[in-house]
Amino acid sequence: MTTTTSPGTRAGAPGLPGAGLDVAVFITCINDILFPQTGIAMTKLLERLGCRVHFPREQTCCAQITTNTGYFTESMDMVESYVKAFSDYDYVVAPSGSCIAAVRDQHPMLAEHAGDQGLMRDVEHTSSISLDISEFLVDVLGVTDVGAYFPHLVTLHPSCHGMRLLKLGDRPYRLLENVRGMTTVDLPAAEQCCGFGGTFCVKNPDMSSTMAADKARHIRETGAEYVVGWDNSCLLNIGGVLSRQNAGVKTIHLVEVLANTEED
Repeated sequence: MTTTTSPGTRAGAPGLPGAGLDVAVFITCINDILFPQTGIAMTKLLERLGCRVHFPREQTCCAQITTNTGYFTESMDMVESYVKAFSDYDYVVAPSGSCIAAVRDQHPMLAEHAGDQGLMRDVEHTSSISLDISEFLVDVLGVTDVGAYFPHLVTLHPSCHGMRLLKLGDRPYRLLENVRGMTTVDLPAAEQCCGFGGTFCVKNPDMSSTMAADKARHIRETGAEYVVGWDNSCLLNIGGVLSRQNAGVKTIHLVEVLANTEED
């Protein structure tokens, strides 16, 4: 296995909530290609909390797109790659409820569909240690105050997969409640989908565009400077509409807010 381990000076430091934990970061395709700052922020945050952070270079796609399109056989290489890349760590953490939902919901189904008993056992393990960043912080490390500072007016968009498949519930909100300097304004119809949905926006462009326009309108109504989300796929879609409307509202991932401190 080829891996890059972060050289953070606090990693593994005794007394910190993440001390002694070897945590692999699953960056995901969209973050790797379009939002590298999110992966950097997540690494910075995990290091600050004392985790030893690793980046397995063998990691690839979670196979969600091919699975959703019905290409089960073609998805198997990616499932096996995930198992190979991440099996040896204490936890796998990603800044994406959508991709973690694919790992926990679709990987077991694909292994069972293939009839591979060994892979089914391996997938059961990797699924059990794979968490969204908010789950890891609240449930594993037991923290809701990470020392963040973000002096801005924000509104919050909960992503569909995080809300409905992972049942993240109030975890992201509890983390954001403790961000110093930040003011939050409620988003009307917050639980309404942004219209992205991966291949949904390609197969149903008219419906997707209408949903995205509704989401952008609700965001503008709040007067917020930023819309904070837990999935960059949603923020990509929302940000595109807001940009075309010259709305002056920026998008930012939850973990980027949490990684920010007064010293930054």
